[in-house]
Amino acid sequence: MGVPFDYAPDRPEHIDQILNGLDRYNPETTTVFQDYVMQQCESQTYDCYANLALLKLYQFNPHLARDETITNILVKALTVFPSPDFSLCLSLLPPHILTPTSTSAANPAAGDPALSEAVQKLNVLSNLLSSADYAGFWTTLDSDDLYADLIADVSGFEDLMCVRIAVSVSQAVREIERPILEAWLNKRAGEFDHFVGEVCGWAVDGATVKVPLNKENEAKGTVVRENVKFDQFSRLIKRAYEQPA
Repeated sequence: MGVPFDYAPDRPEHIDQILNGLDRYNPETTTVFQDYVMQQCESQTYDCYANLALLKLYQFNPHLARDETITNILVKALTVFPSPDFSLCLSLLPPHILTPTSTSAANPAAGDPALSEAVQKLNVLSNLLSSADYAGFWTTLDSDDLYADLIADVSGFEDLMCVRIAVSVSQAVREIERPILEAWLNKRAGEFDHFVGEVCGWAVDGATVKVPLNKENEAKGTVVRENVKFDQFSRLIKRAYEQPA
C-alpha cells in the first residue's frame, strides 16, 4: 500500500490541524508555515504538503510572499528527487518568476528579478538530476556563488543529495566503475570509501563498485507472446481488398 501524498511523519500537531481545517486558507497562518519551512531546513525533515499549502497562500496573497522561503522550499524539493515535488512547487509560482529575466516582457515588482534568477538556477539543477547528469549537477552547484547562498539554509544539503543519487544508482545498476561513481557522488578517496561502504553497504573491488542485488536492479527476462488467431489475419486481408462504397 502506497504512502498518502499528504503524509509527513515529523509534522507537528499544530501544522496538521491547520492543514485539515479552514485556517489553511487564512493569510494569518502564513508566518506559521514560514517558520515551519525553516524548521524543516534546520532539522532535515520534509513536508511537501505543507510547503505547497504555503505557496498556495502566496498565490492568493502575493504581498506576503518571501523570496527566501520560496527558494528554501524549492531547495528542499530537490532533496527528494526523482519525486515530482519540485515541479509541483514551480506550478504554484507566478508566471513572470518562471520566465528568464532577460526575456521577460512582464513588469515584476521590486525584488522579483532576483527571485526569478534564483528559480532559474534551481531549475537547472532539477533538470540535471532528471537527466541523471549527476556529475554535471555537482559541477554546476560549484560554478556560482549564488548556489552556495541558495542552499545555505538547508542543513546537510550535499549529504542529502548524495543519498538520493546513491538510491537512484542502486535502482539501476549492479556494478559501476569507481571514477564514474566518484564524479556522481562528488566524493573521493577515503570519504568515498566510507560513504560507499558504511552508508550504502556496497563493496569496492579495485576500480569497480558492486551494488547488492535488489528488486529494482535485478535483471529479469521478459517473454512476450502474441495470441493472434488466423481468422483475424484473414479478415484484415479481406478488408484490404474491399472496394470503398
